[in-house]
Amino acid sequence: MTEQAREAQGGGTWEPREAAAEWRRGAAARVQAFGPATEMMLDLVKVAEGSRVLDVGAGAGDSTLVAAQRVGSSGRVLATDISASMLEIAAESARQAGLNNVDTRVMEAQRLDLEPDSFDAAVSRNCLMLIPDYQRALTEIRRVLKPGGRFAAIVFSTPDRCPYLSIPHAIVFRVGRLGWPAPERFGEFRLGAPGILEDAYRTAGFRQISVHTVPTRRRFPSLAEAMQYARGPLPLRELMARLSHAEQEQAWAEIERALAQFVGPNGYDSPCELLIGAGTK
Repeated sequence: MTEQAREAQGGGTWEPREAAAEWRRGAAARVQAFGPATEMMLDLVKVAEGSRVLDVGAGAGDSTLVAAQRVGSSGRVLATDISASMLEIAAESARQAGLNNVDTRVMEAQRLDLEPDSFDAAVSRNCLMLIPDYQRALTEIRRVLKPGGRFAAIVFSTPDRCPYLSIPHAIVFRVGRLGWPAPERFGEFRLGAPGILEDAYRTAGFRQISVHTVPTRRRFPSLAEAMQYARGPLPLRELMARLSHAEQEQAWAEIERALAQFVGPNGYDSPCELLIGAGTK
């Protein structure tokens, strides 16, 4: 994966303790923003008691743990990611939750070192669009599913519908004079345009394809906490590294001013739109 994808999943310059601390600080915000969509994703692939599930780009295991609770003691969930430090968090979180049906393996989604026809279901939350060759990853995921097995992925919609992500990125590109790429080429929004996600599934050989739009909100108790989360393990972090120190300070100041428009009596609150793609092998 690119360094952008590594940063998005908590790898790169993040040490295990640093990554764990940052990730746990943002746990409540992620549950609020992505919890319902995660449940819907698991429903779409029919994760149930006894299922064997693959979580691709699992990061710190948010969706892994929800899946593990569903499959019970007779099922199994394998969390894969390129970041060993994030998978350490996933494994520790599973232990703390009393879940002994979770395994973790450091592995690239584009090259899954797994037997074919071995999983009942596969899922991926906020990762597929960050994989450099997501088409190859989809083909690999389909290969390791059992016949009739299903895959579902949560991705972000278009930039205009995800201002918490798109506004900071636009500012960094402008301040750093990096040049703004077309949305379909930029990490978090590569699969958000109409038809793109469906076409990717179809090209990989999936059938019974569906794409679901899920509105949500990005909420934080204050603008300061929204800014703190934005500085975490996201592609924005890698983009900021391409700016000089002075440019970084300017960009963060402009980002704070721009995001202030979404602050009200209850803190920061902006709209967000997710897409969930699903398909059958």
